[in-house]
Amino acid sequence: MGAIKKTKCRNCKCLFVPDHRNRNRQKYCKKAECRKASKAESQKKWLSKEENENYFSGSANVIRVQEWRKENPGYGKKSKKSSTLQDTLNSQPIENTGDNESVKDALQDSIRQQPPVIIGLIASFTGSTLQDNIAKAFLRMQQLGQDILYHYPTKKDGGMYDCKKFNIKASSA
Repeated sequence: MGAIKKTKCRNCKCLFVPDHRNRNRQKYCKKAECRKASKAESQKKWLSKEENENYFSGSANVIRVQEWRKENPGYGKKSKKSSTLQDTLNSQPIENTGDNESVKDALQDSIRQQPPVIIGLIASFTGSTLQDNIAKAFLRMQQLGQDILYHYPTKKDGGMYDCKKFNIKASSA
């Protein structure tokens, strides 16, 4: 495989890598002003040929255009319709039929507050993508984490070094 050959742009004089499908004919780079210069040169070259000199003028062309305009009325006029393909969605108020004060720590509320990474990890651990199952597993994991971080063990041996929380006073003495 040969080295990639760069070409000098005829407009800005910068080196560029031509498109591999057109590398022998591409003379301009992809910058906007260079593409405009390329288009202008192409049009000038096309119009300089004798057979194209009166291509868009003459009575035959005028009649053809007039007939086409009769068949396509309003083609060039701008439409006042929106250019989007979808209708806009109107916001709908949420009806609150029940008393939400009595519901505390709802599963759905606690799961929505978590980052997607945590939800994805729990889903991969549990093998379920149902929000109820993920929320229950999350609450179990949250409780286990709180037990590990904030509670002391209830072992028979006891002692200050058996606690799960690091004892700063004992280590500094």
